[in-house]
Amino acid sequence: MDIKYLTRKNERWHLDGFNLRDQLEASMKTLLYILFLAGAAVSQNIIDLGNKNWTLAGLNITVPGSVPSQAHLDLFAAGAIGDPLYGENDTELLWVQRSNWTYSAVIFNMSQTEDFSTWLIFDGLDTFASIELCNQFVGNTDNQFRQWYFDVTDIVRSCKEEPKLSLNFGSATKIVKEIAENGDHGAPTEEFCCKEYMRKEQSDFGWDWAPKISPAGIWQPSRVVQLNDASPVYVRNALIDIFRKGQMNNIPPDQSQPWVFNVSLDYLGILPRDSSLRVFLKDASGKLILDQPLGDIHQSTRTIEGSIAIDPRLVDLWWPTGLGSQPLYDATIKIIHGEKAISEVHRRVGFRTVVLNLLPVTEEQQARGIAPGSNFHFEVNGHEFYAKGSNLVPPDVFWPRVNETKIRNLFEAVVVGNQNMLRVWSSGAYLPSWIYDIADEMGIFLWSEFEFSDAEYPANASYLAQYQEEATYQVRRVNHHPSLALWVGGNELEQIMLSYFFDPDNPGTLLREYEHIFLELLIGAVYSNTKSISYIPSSTYNGFLSLNFSSTMPQIPRYHNTSGPDYIYADTDTYNYDASQAFNLSSYPVGRFATEFGFISMPSLHSWKQAIPDDQLSMFSDMVIHHNRHYPFGGPVNATDRELSVIGLQEMTAAVQDWYPIPNMQDSVANFSAWCWTTQVFQADYYTSELAFFRRGAGMPQHNLGSLYWQLEDLWAAPTWSSIEPDGRWKVLFYRAKDIFQPVIGHSFYNSTTGDLEVWVMSDLWSPFSGTAKLSWMDWNGKPLSGSRKPVSKTIPFTVGAINSTLVFKTNLRHDYLDLDLSNTLLRVNISDDGVTSNESPKKTNAHTSFFHPESLAKAKIEDPELQVSRSAEGHNFRVEANGGVAAWVWLDHPLGVQGYFSDNGFWLTPGESKNVQFTVKMDWTNGEWAGGVLVRSIWNNTLTN
Repeated sequence: MDIKYLTRKNERWHLDGFNLRDQLEASMKTLLYILFLAGAAVSQNIIDLGNKNWTLAGLNITVPGSVPSQAHLDLFAAGAIGDPLYGENDTELLWVQRSNWTYSAVIFNMSQTEDFSTWLIFDGLDTFASIELCNQFVGNTDNQFRQWYFDVTDIVRSCKEEPKLSLNFGSATKIVKEIAENGDHGAPTEEFCCKEYMRKEQSDFGWDWAPKISPAGIWQPSRVVQLNDASPVYVRNALIDIFRKGQMNNIPPDQSQPWVFNVSLDYLGILPRDSSLRVFLKDASGKLILDQPLGDIHQSTRTIEGSIAIDPRLVDLWWPTGLGSQPLYDATIKIIHGEKAISEVHRRVGFRTVVLNLLPVTEEQQARGIAPGSNFHFEVNGHEFYAKGSNLVPPDVFWPRVNETKIRNLFEAVVVGNQNMLRVWSSGAYLPSWIYDIADEMGIFLWSEFEFSDAEYPANASYLAQYQEEATYQVRRVNHHPSLALWVGGNELEQIMLSYFFDPDNPGTLLREYEHIFLELLIGAVYSNTKSISYIPSSTYNGFLSLNFSSTMPQIPRYHNTSGPDYIYADTDTYNYDASQAFNLSSYPVGRFATEFGFISMPSLHSWKQAIPDDQLSMFSDMVIHHNRHYPFGGPVNATDRELSVIGLQEMTAAVQDWYPIPNMQDSVANFSAWCWTTQVFQADYYTSELAFFRRGAGMPQHNLGSLYWQLEDLWAAPTWSSIEPDGRWKVLFYRAKDIFQPVIGHSFYNSTTGDLEVWVMSDLWSPFSGTAKLSWMDWNGKPLSGSRKPVSKTIPFTVGAINSTLVFKTNLRHDYLDLDLSNTLLRVNISDDGVTSNESPKKTNAHTSFFHPESLAKAKIEDPELQVSRSAEGHNFRVEANGGVAAWVWLDHPLGVQGYFSDNGFWLTPGESKNVQFTVKMDWTNGEWAGGVLVRSIWNNTLTN
């Protein structure tokens, strides 16, 4: 070739008619291939498959791929498809999930010499995949939730061509439908059916807050591992179990006993006989506090294990947030043969005990006024505590794009929001270890569930084997995390069994299969691997009649075996979509622990603008109806999805019409925004009432010690139960949950039928709390009520016990104040302390303010609060002042372009009162200009027309 000149184009060197870079890459590729065939020595024996040049191919489409990833993400990144969550793309892109997709990459740097054995390890494949290496079949996979590993030594040694690794992923919807058609339950008719027949994220097939996407791909890290005599084993999974000597699952341990540090390592390769284990433990400063060989070594062809006792004086206790600090320790476990460490693993650990106490209520407890039955509460390090939190759903439809920044921001919100526990709901996916790491640091307990939900799961041998492998892997993988609070078999399973399939005189096949999976197999996976974690078979659970660790069914379930009408068992999981009953306390469930409850609301206008076109910004637009997946329970049998969605949306609009001034603005988008916000106000109002009711239960016979609302966050813009929108924006609910989850609160409980009003103080502190409750009665102009037949403001001293509640005021508004205008009456309750105590800091004071109005805001004589907002020069601090009437539900709204949260929001102000609010910026794409776009409103704005 006659080369005359070089040109530079798009940062790549070109020859006239010849691409120099492509030629150099081809030459290097050839050289690497020659080295591979020659068995060149490798510099490391672990090859991260995420660093390879992957391609994704299917349907005559080929685009660059990545690992970890999923087909939708790589197609979107390449511009082959639009955003799968925008508009109606979730249905318009159904062809993606209906197709097969192949990920391929050439894996150089693998040695072919006889002294190396080679393994492929995939921490997660989603879901149905056929794997080939060097054009030779490796294996098939059919479980998203387990680690897959394959010995490919013979394939690598015999490979005479380019070492290409290919994974072909089949359409999960097609495959599982075919599996179901070949089963015993009849032919399915729906495309997204039969999720119980596959071990894949169940919400991928849709839920009442999630779209039907069903992604596929290499969704977790993957690697090639090569072993030789110098490094003969690779630890693929590690169990570390830290517990008190003598501790057994589900039973509070003796806190005076030493710690037991038990290790069990799953390895690949050939472990030399007479190998041993040694542990090195360092504190956060790097100081070595323990260097000791493990005793009681047991070795098999797959595992090696051992244990030691640790003096409690060497380590500090880990506590959930708000109850203490979170000291963590770096543990290194080395496998020793002779004088040499042949493999090692690193884990960060904490020392704590956590138990879900389901034992019978004792006589001593009954003497304190607790109703007989069984307990249902958590204990950490021997202390009861009130579990405050919410339910965590998958943070994204596509797990590979869930990153550390997103989770840290989400978990920071949890901590700032006074929550100490998240229920990791089943039918998502098991959280990766790095998310548990963040929870460890921040002190967030994670109630963790196996991935089974709201279905009857097959129990033939092949499925049982998958459940066993999956559960064992997951239990061993995350057990070292102090944030792990509990293992649960699945979501609402016992409730379904008792409602539809329970017959004590003639137990059917479905009940027996349920018991085999959840009361024998999964509990066995927990109990055989750890002594530090409790297990229950279902998130709704009436507890056990007996506990026998030597039985194949260690927990004999209570089911309906209650002892009397006054006995209380179990937790509650209750929803009521009749908005007219939202504040009727008699409609709330009474139980030991509230696991789920809630009501849907709309995301903000800002979220909708990111998800649908502007011409769709109205309450009943086609795309809003499409994004809503909450259909009424027991809706019309022959109704279409669209018709059911409209009925579901009407539950929200009915709530607004019942309780608040109805938005009626001339500007359609502004009106839509007002409607969205008002549905959030109702949601926050309703949850506040429920949360206060459950917290009051700590001092009632039910001895309620936990409330986890549904749900924490969203994965797309839609009407859902969430308190945080997809982009991290806090809804009104999250701000008010933050308020009601404070350690000490005051709240008014009103019976609108009888007129009875009670004011209670609730505390989750571990010591008695003394303070004063100031009751201030006023009208909507903020003026004190006057006259002998109207309630009088007063200050009431009180003392509330540890984790308890106390009644501080009681009256009847109908009988005691006959001429009281309920539509123009307000009660402000201010709680202040005597300078005592929080659980974490003895210097922290506790104060709380709440408002009560006996008439709904739809009928109340609200006045224009004449709100004004000003900001500081730097733009992060805002001052809000009410200059007219009482301001209800004051709301600061920040524009798009910034991510963060206000220190308070959705609050109330009386005339002449001001509040300073700080905005914490997490991300800012506006160079600070966002602050000029902050607007303020209150429920009064709903009465305006422009």
